[in-house]
Amino acid sequence: MAGGLEPHLEALRRELRGPAVLSVLIALIAVAITFLIWRFVQGRRSSRKAVLLLGLCDAGKTLLFARLLSGRYCDTQTSITASSAVYRVSRDKSTNVTLIDLPGHESLRLQFLERFKAAARAVVFVVDSVAFQREVKDVAEFLYQVLVDSTVLRNAPALLIACNKQDVTMAKSAKLIQQQLEKELNTLRVTRSAAPTSLDGSATGGPAQLGKKGKDFDFSQLPMKVEFVECSARGSKGEEGEADLEGLEKWLVKVA
Repeated sequence: MAGGLEPHLEALRRELRGPAVLSVLIALIAVAITFLIWRFVQGRRSSRKAVLLLGLCDAGKTLLFARLLSGRYCDTQTSITASSAVYRVSRDKSTNVTLIDLPGHESLRLQFLERFKAAARAVVFVVDSVAFQREVKDVAEFLYQVLVDSTVLRNAPALLIACNKQDVTMAKSAKLIQQQLEKELNTLRVTRSAAPTSLDGSATGGPAQLGKKGKDFDFSQLPMKVEFVECSARGSKGEEGEADLEGLEKWLVKVA
């Protein structure tokens, strides 16, 4: 009986050495590698629990930070150090993120960004919608520095441009702010790419190209998802009223 099975066993051995089986093995190895990479990326993302609040001085970051945590209005002053606290993103879930309010002063903001950027799951870039027309170049300059940072590009944290102070009549809309920022960032990109080179031939401008070469810049070209929202940390009824942060709160739920 064993002699009768031998031809069938030999045929099975030949099949296992054939190209079809090899293709299956290669496919299984590819799936396994993809799964391991996915687990690695997810592990890195889950280790990043910080939501950074960035922006120029007086954009309203600290009041927004306080409103998110307590819901109450409080008088604030220009920050000279970072403040952090655990924020529960939903009453129905136990999911938390760490909110970190970074100083907006020109001499401090990049120093503190350097300290916390690797831990950022998401970034809220707060804009003063009332002073925006006057500060647009400074806002774009700081945002450009954030967007071309190598760590930010690699981790690609979700980015929200929070157009604050919408309770003021003269506040610019999120749509206008987006259009103006794209225009200014495009100008910065052009001027930085035209910067002179050093003696060794390396560029002295920005560390990375912003957006797609040969096309006018827009936020869809970035590796991270960028959204805009209108909000008011002060609220339409002033100190006694509630803040208008519904769009920001919904966004925090999504990125947590």
